[in-house]
Amino acid sequence: MGSVLLGLALLAFWLYCLFDVITTPEEDVRNLPKLLWVLIVVLLADLGGLLWLLLGRPLGEQAIRRRQMGRAGHPRPSVPRGPDDDPDFLRDLDRRLRREDD
Repeated sequence: MGSVLLGLALLAFWLYCLFDVITTPEEDVRNLPKLLWVLIVVLLADLGGLLWLLLGRPLGEQAIRRRQMGRAGHPRPSVPRGPDDDPDFLRDLDRRLRREDD
């Protein structure tokens, strides 16, 4: 029973690391090219996953800053908000609805 749980835990760890490597942007990967990290994690399984976490995965603050910046080093534009989140839209909508009621 214990070996089955250990096997499942190692499988989950390997899948997590593989998914993490695949979804990490190329420019955030450390030390080796992303494709090489994928091969390391796939071929070396749990050892590859451990190496990825220690040597290849982006550092926390570094990854956050790089995702906030564009490729040219300029801040990315903010994500468009829906109209129901835009205070100007809601004010204008309220004005239009009041005019229709009058």
